[in-house]
Amino acid sequence: MLFHAVPALWRLHRMHHADLDFDVTTGLRFHPVEIILSTIIKLMVVVALGAPAVAVLVFEVLLNASSMFNHANLRLPAWLDRGLRLVVVTPDMHRVHHSVLPQETDSNFGFNLAFWDRLFGTYRAQPAAGHAAMTVGIAQFRDPRELRIDRMLTQPLRERDRESMASPRGFEPLLPP
Repeated sequence: MLFHAVPALWRLHRMHHADLDFDVTTGLRFHPVEIILSTIIKLMVVVALGAPAVAVLVFEVLLNASSMFNHANLRLPAWLDRGLRLVVVTPDMHRVHHSVLPQETDSNFGFNLAFWDRLFGTYRAQPAAGHAAMTVGIAQFRDPRELRIDRMLTQPLRERDRESMASPRGFEPLLPP
C-alpha cells in the first residue's frame, strides 16, 4: 500500500500497473528503483527480526511463486476461485487491483494471503464492470508506445506526466505535495 499512497513511490510503482494486459509478465514488471527500494526495506526487516537465511529464501520463493500465480491470465472455475480466495489471492481477485479505475486499483493489495485485504477493508470481490469488461492499466498510459522499455524507465521523470504524478485517488498522500 505504501507504493500506492506516497506520490513519489506511486510514480515508480505505476510501471507495474501500466501493463495493458494482465499476465505473468505483469508480476515481473517493476521499475529498477522500486526493486532496489523494496530490497532495502526487506533487508531492514530481515536484520531487525534476525531472520535465518532459510526463512528469507522460503519467503522469496513464496513471494515470486505467488506473484506468478496471482498475475496469471488464468480463469479458475467460479466454485474453485470462491473457495481459494478465502485463503489465498487468486488471479481474479488480484486482477481487480490492476483495473484502470482508481477505486479498484486501491483494493486487493495482497499477494499471497487473502485475509489481509479483508482485515484492512481493501477487499473488493469483483470489478464494477465484471472481469470480461474491465479495463486493465492506467488511463494516462494507454498508448502502446508508452510501454516501450525506454519510456517505462523514464516514466517517473517525464514532465508531461504531471497529471499522473499523484497517487491514485482514494488515498491521501502521506507526504505533503
